[in-house]
Amino acid sequence: MKKILVINVNWLGDVVFSTPVLKALREANEVAHIACLVISRCEEVLKNNPHINEIIVYDEYGKHQTILAKIKFIRYLRKKRFDEAYVLHPSLRRAMIGFLASIPSRTGYNTKNRSFLLTRSIPAPDKLMHKIDYFLNILKSCGIKAQDRNCEFFINNTDKQEAQQILKENGIAEREKYVVINPGGNWMMKRWPSENFAKLGDMLAQINKLKVVITGAKKDRGLAARIESMMKTKPVRITGSTTLHQLAAIMKASDCVVSADSGPMHISVAVGANTVAIFGPTSSDLTGPVGAGKTVILQKDVGCEIPCYVQGCTDNRCMYQITPYEVYEQVVKML
Repeated sequence: MKKILVINVNWLGDVVFSTPVLKALREANEVAHIACLVISRCEEVLKNNPHINEIIVYDEYGKHQTILAKIKFIRYLRKKRFDEAYVLHPSLRRAMIGFLASIPSRTGYNTKNRSFLLTRSIPAPDKLMHKIDYFLNILKSCGIKAQDRNCEFFINNTDKQEAQQILKENGIAEREKYVVINPGGNWMMKRWPSENFAKLGDMLAQINKLKVVITGAKKDRGLAARIESMMKTKPVRITGSTTLHQLAAIMKASDCVVSADSGPMHISVAVGANTVAIFGPTSSDLTGPVGAGKTVILQKDVGCEIPCYVQGCTDNRCMYQITPYEVYEQVVKML
């Protein structure tokens, strides 16, 4: 049996973007053993994915941090005797893993001058493309064509039951209508202003009689508390108290999800939730949501180059110019 290793990327959203690659590989190799190497914080993205047989966690800054631990990890991979590796991660170190693990066929982009570590080194595209297509292009170079570029995130009945219990414990009855707002983002310039989320939440609660659920990671608890403090109506705040799969199930069961460009936003679309995506400095052409969910992308042309990575931007006008009323209108249309 052929054994295939996919050496994945490091960010939640990017790992979601890699799921069409896993599906295409499975369709091209129905009986192969397909494993995916991923860092620990992204492991849950691939849990329950039917297109892979195995998830291998590489904890580069944890248990695999030392040289000895890395050597043991490489030995572990060697024993698995993979036949092929597809290196989605652009770094030299990830290509080195496939090389040192003695995987005979290793395919990836020639980024970071790492061609000598690959058996099939692909020139990086000379034009910008969506991250999904960037990953799928690696397979295309090997003659593997994807039939579907939708991202996927798989939840099971247990996830749904746990999500329902969390909602119940927070005063939301089964089949009661609610909207999720996910205010976090991995850097400040991508965040819609807290006061806008608060205004939106109040409008949905007061006009449409909807419960408002604020979600996010543990690091977003302060942000969620700040939004709640600005609201006239009391939201349900479950920030930092769910797993990714529970969060995905809560999003899927909601009437709509409102989020800036973030990993949870991509999960929302991947599970088929109605989603209003608020974009500012990042490009929806490059990292926009792609999935089964009905999606509206809101982004304003404010004269800046997009994508923009100016961390010290003083006005963040690309996000401020999207008003709560505009987002509210799109949510109501979803309803």
